[in-house]
Amino acid sequence: MAPLNLPFLNKTDSTLPGGVTRPTWVVLDLQGAYPARQPASPLAALLNRTETLEALEARVEKLRDAEWLHGVLVRFGGFAAAPATAHAVRGILGRLAQNKRVVAHLPQLSMTALIAASGATEIAAPESADVMLGGFAVESTFLGAFLKKHGIEFENLRIREYKAALTRFSQDHMDEANREQLSAYISGMESAWARDLAEARGVTEETARGWLSGNLTSAQGALDAGLITRIAYEDELVGPATRPMAAVLELFMPKKPSNAKAGRIAVIPLIGTIIPGKSRNNPVPLPLLGGPMAGSDTVTAALKRAKHDDKTKAIVLYVNSGGGSALASDLIWREVATSEKPVVVVMDEYAASGGYYVATHARHIVASPYTLTGSIGVVSGKPVMRDLFARNGLNPERVGNDRALMYSASRPYSDDERALIERSIGEVYDRFVSRVAAGRKLTPERVNELGRGRIWSGLDALENGLIDELGDLYTGIERAAELAGLPYDAPTWNATPKNHGPLPEFVQEAASVAQSAVTLDSLSLWPFGKERILTWFDQDVKVR
Repeated sequence: MAPLNLPFLNKTDSTLPGGVTRPTWVVLDLQGAYPARQPASPLAALLNRTETLEALEARVEKLRDAEWLHGVLVRFGGFAAAPATAHAVRGILGRLAQNKRVVAHLPQLSMTALIAASGATEIAAPESADVMLGGFAVESTFLGAFLKKHGIEFENLRIREYKAALTRFSQDHMDEANREQLSAYISGMESAWARDLAEARGVTEETARGWLSGNLTSAQGALDAGLITRIAYEDELVGPATRPMAAVLELFMPKKPSNAKAGRIAVIPLIGTIIPGKSRNNPVPLPLLGGPMAGSDTVTAALKRAKHDDKTKAIVLYVNSGGGSALASDLIWREVATSEKPVVVVMDEYAASGGYYVATHARHIVASPYTLTGSIGVVSGKPVMRDLFARNGLNPERVGNDRALMYSASRPYSDDERALIERSIGEVYDRFVSRVAAGRKLTPERVNELGRGRIWSGLDALENGLIDELGDLYTGIERAAELAGLPYDAPTWNATPKNHGPLPEFVQEAASVAQSAVTLDSLSLWPFGKERILTWFDQDVKVR
């Protein structure tokens, strides 16, 4: 964290004003993307230098309990969280504001920073603040024409019209169904934004929506419109009795021990594309391959450990995933559905397709208003490199049963193969619909209306009965405590597979990344192994 460039906050000047024995204000910096929890692996946690919501919550609790503290200045510098995470930060600051005066200082009045800052008592900005309030938008680059130009086509079989997981590879433009669902998702997010800011600033939602017109260009304009409460530079917001958080850590009382007698709550992350096998992470920025991958073996082993742990009375499954393998999603779903202990699912930025599938039989589902969820649909496909091979003198020869090579990239599907895959994905879709219907107490007909691959914002998902409540991980842990009959201060623990050692998995992960970086055969370009039926929503939806 960058130190405050203020003379009376320098470490060499630790003298407080006369008559003051302890600081009356503390400066809290918010920077980065704020993932929810520390990595479960001890080694990964040791190497992780990213600030988490878990750590922020712990610091804020210390500030709340400090009787000597009057207020907190929250500095937003390099805040890069997604809207769903920003909403969780909003909740953290809102709980702090119940006990202390909280002032948020924003050098940039951006959409996501304002979501988080709306939990503060006041919002201040410098006179020169950048104002970026054009609403939310999505931009997707379609690669169909580019790939075809280079001899690559993409087979895309899907159920149904809204299922857009592979369309950016198979098409050269956005189809109308995809445009419709993305427009509705953006509209839901802007409604949530207007509601959050209207509540914070004490205005109507209609007034808050007016702030999204793009006509606000300065901090003075934002102040006149009622969006912020003050124009001020940092040095105008703090006094000589103010100290940065790092300088006052020794003043905090030791944390009270959690109420562990009744039991504890397990928190299990499901982060990234859902795949068969073990979880891994690939930092190589390749389409379909990059980023974290949640392996069904790893997630189900963690669920089993929590289910068999005598001290654990409830489980929170924290999902940030656009889904993936239909098989892997179903195996995780089974562990949730068969748990005698209550399972609460908390949805982060994404809980779509397979990421929603795993949640259907949870006792309670919590999502952010900004969560992208739903996408109840199925897709299958493959790259076809026939023209690329021909242009470059590559000539695949076949021997044996041609059906055994139906997923080869050297040719398209035959009509019989395409019919076979369509029947198969139809069966998976029917199973998906039946899971949702049984878990959410809806008719299959209603689920099909909400399904067909369509995405929903968390706000719309609540209205349609796909989730139970709007909130964040804090909310989910509270609901888990209630369902298990535990006090709210019951301890939580990050559950991992039994006998989970950091070194073997770390080495295995590194080897996997190296292999992915150098292997270019058609199977390695498909991260789901031999399985081709997916409950997957391509996560190339970045809201700005």
